[in-house]
Amino acid sequence: MPPALDISPDVAAALGDGRPIVALESTIISHGLPRPENLRVARAVEETVRRRGAVPATIAVLDGRVRIGLSDDDLARVADLDDIVKVSVRDIATVVARGGHAATTVAATSHLAHLAGISVFATGGLGGVHRQARETWDESADLTSLSTTPVIVVCSGVKSILDVPATLERLETLNVAVVGYGTDRFPGFYLTDSGSRIDWQVGSPEDIAAISAVRRALSIPGALVVANPLPENLQMDPDLHDRLLVEGLAMAETSGIRGKDVTPFLLDHFHRASGGISLEVNTEIILRNADLASCVAVADR
Repeated sequence: MPPALDISPDVAAALGDGRPIVALESTIISHGLPRPENLRVARAVEETVRRRGAVPATIAVLDGRVRIGLSDDDLARVADLDDIVKVSVRDIATVVARGGHAATTVAATSHLAHLAGISVFATGGLGGVHRQARETWDESADLTSLSTTPVIVVCSGVKSILDVPATLERLETLNVAVVGYGTDRFPGFYLTDSGSRIDWQVGSPEDIAAISAVRRALSIPGALVVANPLPENLQMDPDLHDRLLVEGLAMAETSGIRGKDVTPFLLDHFHRASGGISLEVNTEIILRNADLASCVAVADR
């Protein structure tokens, strides 16, 4: 028998009462931020959701159980475990069957949130098409998963270390809707503007909720991606960003880093080489996205 979801009491109560809930990924805690900042940020993100009147539901696999909503002790475990792996949808069952621990990616979090009945999800940046994908065929499973998972995903675009135009082309091909929050420019995670345009803009959480309601009424599959850019005064200095990206890509090539290991390698390089600036920007991104997602969840009830 497949295991049931372990839904925390506060998330279960919110589901029963029809109160707003925001799903949160756990990969940013386990693999995206250094210790001890990862636990501090995880707690701050959950508190941001609560302040806006929604219930946070951080998702992970612990001891072979899919957990929808984590206690503070659970958050600490995700932040401190050395044997916690990063999983997309395809690997969830394997980790559960073996009684292991896993942090969920955008794809896995979206899938499990939808399975639990949660329709709004906040993250930092989506995965996408990697550079040199013409040779490697390296593309994040986030994209195909979002094409079949009807959730609202609030993010800051895709990480600027990826091929942004190719990622947008794939999202279009997969019928994943993308709207810019107060912008017609697709954000590049650390950067306000990736250099690519968005066709549709929204100006309020209520606008997003209205689009979501029509999508449900028309049974449109797939995610609604809300691209929420950082203000220019909060973005990483573009010259510093470009220099670190060139350095990091060269180091990854020299070190033989490939596939899913490239992103954490480059993020670690950004953190160390920027003197912590990228960590500050990353933290600002997830807090702002959690804040907007909470307002959307409240408007979408």
